Amino acid sequence: MNYWIVVVDDETVSRTRAMDILKEEDMRVTCLRSGRELLKFMVKNTPDLIILDILMPEMDGFETYQALRHMEEHIGRSPTPVIFLSAMETNDAETRSLEQGASDFIRKPFHKDSLIKRIVNTLKNNETIKNLTAEATIDKLTGFLNKEAGTRKVAKLCEDKTGMLMVFDLDNFKLVNDIYGHGMGDKILRAFADIVRHNIRAQDVMARIGGDEFLAFFCNMNNENALDSLTRRLNRQFYKEASRLAGEGFDIPLGISVGAVLVPEHGRDFESLFSLADSALYRMKQNGKHGGKVYHQESVTGASREEDIKRELVRIIRIVEERHNRGGALSLNLEQFSFVYRFVRRFYMRYGGMAIRLLFILSEEETDGEREYSLKEAAEKFSLCLQDVLRKSDMILRSRPNQFFLLLQELSEEDFPIVFQRIMDAWEATDAHAGIHLDYIVDPVVYEKGAYDKNGAAFRSEKV
Repeated sequence: MNYWIVVVDDETVSRTRAMDILKEEDMRVTCLRSGRELLKFMVKNTPDLIILDILMPEMDGFETYQALRHMEEHIGRSPTPVIFLSAMETNDAETRSLEQGASDFIRKPFHKDSLIKRIVNTLKNNETIKNLTAEATIDKLTGFLNKEAGTRKVAKLCEDKTGMLMVFDLDNFKLVNDIYGHGMGDKILRAFADIVRHNIRAQDVMARIGGDEFLAFFCNMNNENALDSLTRRLNRQFYKEASRLAGEGFDIPLGISVGAVLVPEHGRDFESLFSLADSALYRMKQNGKHGGKVYHQESVTGASREEDIKRELVRIIRIVEERHNRGGALSLNLEQFSFVYRFVRRFYMRYGGMAIRLLFILSEEETDGEREYSLKEAAEKFSLCLQDVLRKSDMILRSRPNQFFLLLQELSEEDFPIVFQRIMDAWEATDAHAGIHLDYIVDPVVYEKGAYDKNGAAFRSEKV
């Protein structure tokens, strides 16, 4: 067990016994005698777990715990798991320990097996929590923070730190998807992320907030020369790597534009700062792209009122059109799909029209051999096929990991087989369809002006 455990206890006998037990299990052990020693130690060290005695002179375990958590939050470090240790016989200490947020509680004198089991269970639970947190906060494609977690992190930095808030936008990236396909687009996005990681510091924060738009906060960065140097370096490396990935003949003017604002020179409110950085990005893209621009108050006051109004119009249109969404059909979550679906249905019921409702369900065929793709991976491939093949007016709801509900607007029963065949051809062209069983049900709907649904569903099952 290559765990690093810190034991904090003012009693020499208890401290020594804990150290002997842990070393027998091949754990690395550091022994400290007071809460103040622990706080000083933790400034430069990151052990896996702390065993903290409650009854200590000067600074008891509860006071030490609160000071430790405050320090970790201040320096942006994840909380270190803490197990409280006490010889008190009442349940008050244990109750208070768990209320404070400790991972566990051990009574003195402790037994070897119990101590080891509690340490191992605590560390396994902590690892599980870390993995779940990562899944909820990390963008899988780039490895950056996702929009929700990144916005929350950057907003906190804007409140507490000095630096530069930045909005990154990839110039002409849509052409990559249109010409080379979304697979190549994903490769280039991953390459961009790798290049950025090699050019920024550990304390700088990057988040993906849209398809090709990113949010960043660079601590203690406060001048345009630094931004200019960074964007020139990123643009040079990014284009070189994109050209290598796409191959000979790559001539898309791909690049990076950055809008930035200094913090706290222009305040600490995240929403206001983001708007200023976004306006700087807009001006950068209007004046040549492939570079960075820092927001200046005078640049706004000197601009014409008409130009500012036009810029605001473009900004709003850009948001409502979801310019960073994938091309093809709209892939929506349940809340989005329900809202749009109800609107479309009301429109058809008033003015008339026709549509096809279609449900696909994927399942695994029984096979003796190993599949190249799991059902989950195959479903991801199928989702991409639907988005690529269907029209922009079509809607997709992934109701379950292996289920896809489609609304194909203005499509008649006579024309549906053509669309369906396009879906099947695209799916069978992938290497993920082998061993996958595909069930589907077709529900054509005719809306007469001022009337309700007239439909009849037809169920089909196919082995693909």
